[in-house]
Amino acid sequence: MLSQHRELIAQELMEGTGAAISVRAVQGPVRSKLEVWFDDIERTRGPIIEILPVGLKAHSVELTFGGFSKGTISQISLASDEQYLLARALVRSITAVSEVHILEQSLDDWSVSDGSFSIKAHLKHINSSDKENSILRTCREVVVPLMAAMAELIGYEEIVINSEDVLSITEGRCSLALVSKRERNPRNRLLCLRIHGHKCVVCNLDLLKEYGNAGNTIEVHHIHPLALLEEEREYSPETDLVPLCPNCHRAVHTRKPVPISPEELRNEIKGSHD
Repeated sequence: MLSQHRELIAQELMEGTGAAISVRAVQGPVRSKLEVWFDDIERTRGPIIEILPVGLKAHSVELTFGGFSKGTISQISLASDEQYLLARALVRSITAVSEVHILEQSLDDWSVSDGSFSIKAHLKHINSSDKENSILRTCREVVVPLMAAMAELIGYEEIVINSEDVLSITEGRCSLALVSKRERNPRNRLLCLRIHGHKCVVCNLDLLKEYGNAGNTIEVHHIHPLALLEEEREYSPETDLVPLCPNCHRAVHTRKPVPISPEELRNEIKGSHD
């Protein structure tokens, strides 16, 4: 039953999107379904995702907007082209595992203009749709990118770590510690891995496939090094960040101050094997 995994799902979605998520189970005539929404937006005032078991081995996932979401949609109307590019990339990433349909709009240039907006996906599993691994796969592969896309358009709130340390949407703000350092935005890591996957762009090693849960050690590389920034700037998880395995990440940084580019390292590896 989906309802049995509600807390696990909420944790998975929070870790995958960088936002606080609410999850509730709704009992239907035969099977229960789950509703998911942002914890800081009332359920009827923003995007809602419904996860419904279909048959024995599939989930139907649909994103719609609540009946009182006019304010949230107005906020989305202020989203920049860059925010939409990232949101669309996140939604497109779902097509690797599922068919995706957006009501009366194309996958490449959709926008949220009114409360009729909806996105539907259908994900098939090898095991029962009620199994924990199937539910978590649906969350990771479909619900996380949908929620992350909406979070991009609505705008992330600043994440307060404590009264003296705040993370913003920009990268590279100087902070006082034992040494001066450039801050890395954890949200950008989440979105980079969501868009590009966990496979190293240099050597193609898929750590999760190779090591299972112990392989969640992929690293995110800033193509333009943070250490060279003279002032903070925003980084696009789609174009400015790439996933590297720990070995390749260390290798690109053997050259200082400007690291070896992933393309250069890829050519060096290829040359050494010829």
